[in-house]
Amino acid sequence: MSGYRELAAVLREAIHAGDYPPGATLPKQEYIATEHGVNINTVRKAVAVLEAEGLVDSVRRRGTVVRERPPMKRLGVERYAKSKWKFGLVAFAADREASGRQWKPGDQTNTVREVQADKEIAAALNLEPGTKVYERARLVKDADKPTHTLTSYYNPVHVEGTPLVDPKPGPATPGGGFAVLTLQGLEPDHMTESFHARMPTPDEVQTLELPAGEPVMILKRRTFTKDDVPIEFARGVHAASRFEWSYSFPMPE
Repeated sequence: MSGYRELAAVLREAIHAGDYPPGATLPKQEYIATEHGVNINTVRKAVAVLEAEGLVDSVRRRGTVVRERPPMKRLGVERYAKSKWKFGLVAFAADREASGRQWKPGDQTNTVREVQADKEIAAALNLEPGTKVYERARLVKDADKPTHTLTSYYNPVHVEGTPLVDPKPGPATPGGGFAVLTLQGLEPDHMTESFHARMPTPDEVQTLELPAGEPVMILKRRTFTKDDVPIEFARGVHAASRFEWSYSFPMPE
């Protein structure tokens, strides 16, 4: 074997083939070096490649451990079905149920405050930049492991005095924010979501407890009434390895 990239390819293939399942510990680096006829420095470089790809973690007193890959389903349009949130099942809970996972209201924390709308928020809500809006930031966990953050922005005219500006943990109501907006005469009717991937900021690594090398998926969501009134703009940061993004939809004519 000529170098660390070739060794990384061999180990990667073994992981994908299930020779080393999630949670398993790779053989000691000295053993790998002897088995493949390379020096220990080559093994270290190969392991570093796998770490950067998000396949393994170096765990103190255990060695090189293959990462768990849950992943939790993140539903597409189905997670926003009115038949769910109108009867008390918020979107993140719909994902949990589709993934066969338990959930509780305390899995979601809330921080509510008034902020000045930046250009993106203002454009999304049809407001002037600098206008005061309500920011509702949530951290969502699965079995005490952070999965994502979601921060929504609202026009104060739409939500003043409602549960959406109450910072207590958990969904705003059993049906979440969409149920609150509906009671305000602003029933959600359609939305636009966009996604892109990037490497996390240091704060995101800490908040989401991300292992080295893991990217994040960035969600941006605009929600409208049937009359095209923008009623929410949201930004989400999702740990990439903790979700499987799933979409079902009819094909357009």
